[in-house]
Amino acid sequence: MTSQIRGNQLARLLGQWHALPGRRRSPDYAALAAAIRGLLADGRLPLGARLPAERELAEALRISRTTVTAAYRELRDSGHLASRRGAGSWTMLPGNHRMAGNGLWTPLDDRDMLDLGVAALAAPPELLPAAQAAAEDLPRYLGGAGYHPTGISELREAVARTYSNRGLPTSPEQIMVTNGTQHALDLVLRLTHNPGGSVLVEAPSYPNALAALHARRARIATHGLAPDEPGWDADLLLGTLRQGRPKLAYLIPDFQNPTGHLMSAELRERLVATAHAVGADLVIDESFVDLSLDGTVMPPPTASFDRHSRVVTVGGMSKAYWGGLRIGWIRASAPQVQRLAAARVGVDMASPVLDQLVAVHLLAQSPTIVAARRAQLTAQRDVLLGALADRLPEWRVTVPHGGVTLWAELDGPISSALARAAEQAGVRLAPGPRFGLDGTLERFLRLPFTLPVADLVEAVDRIAAIRYDLDRVGRPGWSEPAVIA
Repeated sequence: MTSQIRGNQLARLLGQWHALPGRRRSPDYAALAAAIRGLLADGRLPLGARLPAERELAEALRISRTTVTAAYRELRDSGHLASRRGAGSWTMLPGNHRMAGNGLWTPLDDRDMLDLGVAALAAPPELLPAAQAAAEDLPRYLGGAGYHPTGISELREAVARTYSNRGLPTSPEQIMVTNGTQHALDLVLRLTHNPGGSVLVEAPSYPNALAALHARRARIATHGLAPDEPGWDADLLLGTLRQGRPKLAYLIPDFQNPTGHLMSAELRERLVATAHAVGADLVIDESFVDLSLDGTVMPPPTASFDRHSRVVTVGGMSKAYWGGLRIGWIRASAPQVQRLAAARVGVDMASPVLDQLVAVHLLAQSPTIVAARRAQLTAQRDVLLGALADRLPEWRVTVPHGGVTLWAELDGPISSALARAAEQAGVRLAPGPRFGLDGTLERFLRLPFTLPVADLVEAVDRIAAIRYDLDRVGRPGWSEPAVIA
């Protein structure tokens, strides 16, 4: 799926390219080429996108066509642009910079390791009483076989109420319980995606979702998010949908992972309308929807704008409650839920009844649990921001108003090298390229604020020392980090 970038769109992405560092020492064409390479490296300009014609870009930037021609020539020479006479020019990366989208791992039980690769909280104190209460409820189910492909009725009812309470009327028949959000996504892909089909995702995006799409042999196109608010460029996002006409789009509009951006209600409505117009299905990941901070008012659920069963929503208990409780769900039309159940029986039959009963009791206490989580995360976020400002002031961070992660723009394309060095110093990091395709996003690093305050401060201290040493010593040998979640 190839997207075409118009001249005014690329001009908006380039912004004040004349003011880039070192601009006064570079001719115009070199500065323009460097700015376009920067957009590619940061994932804001997708790979395989057709750039505007030289004349069109020159008019949009109000510069001479000769300058654009020279910039395009330099990009071709550096391996960032491929051109064919009469057909146009497409973005690419030099062959030796490509990176596979696989390699997701299992965490090591290393008590001395400060793990910033996993964006998830420890279990809340309410979990153990909920488990004890669930065990007392279990005898009601012991007389049956225990297989409930769509989930036990009381959990489906509880999940449906959470949507209705958010202004999206939902019946239990529209809910399917899964073994976590990742399992939910896998089931949706089995039902809606054919191998080789086109899928649109954000860049950056959730690594495990990218891995699931790679496993289904999806042809992935990206919409690059800006590091700062609002993140999504509405014109580019909707234009990519119209031009590429993907069969599926996987998006995280609620405190996007990893950037923390929150999509506006207006864009959600336009997104759903455009998806319907081009025949695309939307898979909306709401993993972080409960974790608004700073009193942020949440927009309506994306599915509330859906009138044609184009939106399938996935969510779960991992982020607001506990990752060890493998309970997720899918919200879709009732007929879609039945088709998902038919697809599921060939995979894993059903979710554990006891775990579902624990989830019922936790959801009954959601106001108390979620309020405590929000207060905890707000405090930890502010400590992490303060530590970064004190120890790494050159790094640029947009303050997220929800979710559990910071998306830090570093002072150079060093994310992978920093992660390798940090592993040796007892800090596990999730480097930027893990959240993108083909080796982009080296200037970025995801930093969750889910660890205790003291651990966050210690982690930043170690990272700052490593960053200082990185310019003075050789790079350490490669060591694969653990889970990114």
